[in-house]
Amino acid sequence: MLRIIENRKIFLTISAIAVIAALAAIGVFRLRQGIDFSGGTLMTFSIKDERPGASLVQEALVNDLKLLDARVNYDAQNDQFLVRVKSLNEEEHQAVLKALEQKFPSLEEKSFQSIGPSVGEELRKKSLIAIVLVLIGISLYIAFAFRKVFRPVSSWKYGWITLITLGHDVVIPAGLLAILGKFSGVEIDGNFVVALLVIMGFSVHDTIVVFDRIRENLLLDRSKSDFGAVVNTSVNQTLSRSINTSLTLIFVLFALYVVGPLNLRFFVLTLLVGVTTGIYSSIFVASPLLYAWQRWSAKAS
Repeated sequence: MLRIIENRKIFLTISAIAVIAALAAIGVFRLRQGIDFSGGTLMTFSIKDERPGASLVQEALVNDLKLLDARVNYDAQNDQFLVRVKSLNEEEHQAVLKALEQKFPSLEEKSFQSIGPSVGEELRKKSLIAIVLVLIGISLYIAFAFRKVFRPVSSWKYGWITLITLGHDVVIPAGLLAILGKFSGVEIDGNFVVALLVIMGFSVHDTIVVFDRIRENLLLDRSKSDFGAVVNTSVNQTLSRSINTSLTLIFVLFALYVVGPLNLRFFVLTLLVGVTTGIYSSIFVASPLLYAWQRWSAKAS
């Protein structure tokens, strides 16, 4: 049996370091916003005959068309280029397309998407509101679901602990993307928000499983045993289930990251990191925090 509660300071310190590092990365590097949030244009096209590299296409956009903010990625899976530039109207779009076709005659456009700055601003606000509402809704639901367990920890504390662990699981992948945005030009878009919501849903599911077992054991034990012993036993009882369930998802996400399409790679990476931290937080963060809060409350009273 793992002594999770006994070694809680080690596990909580690891989480604290990871969260502080992620927050520092977000604060220093910022999250590089994609066209979904900042506005801009996304063009997708293939070039069959000339087979140029991404650097050659970007050189043509920057030097010949004076699109200095152009960023080009090559999706080897679909054999196509993804180009992000400032917002273009239809006249500018056709001019860019004509110039590229002159340089690369076999160019074939697949899609063209343009989002204005005002639309991006509205989407960013709605995304933040969605995340906040999800966090509040989850914490209130858990506080209600655990209302019958009031000793030795009040039901609302389960909700707060869940909220803290969800923040832990969201901040760490966000910090990673801030670092990748600084050094690799990775941008966040609507998929990033979807990934965070999926991570929160998966993480809270895992945390509830552990908390529910703690609730069952507390009701059966009727305060005969030490609270820390009950919590540690409960976590160990759900340990194999949590790890086995999560690993099946991690294997799928890893396969998608390796062989999946380029435009979904960082969406999958966000999920992969978030799910992994969610496993850790549900086992090594949520329950130790619950126990630590109970001890602190007992001493304060």
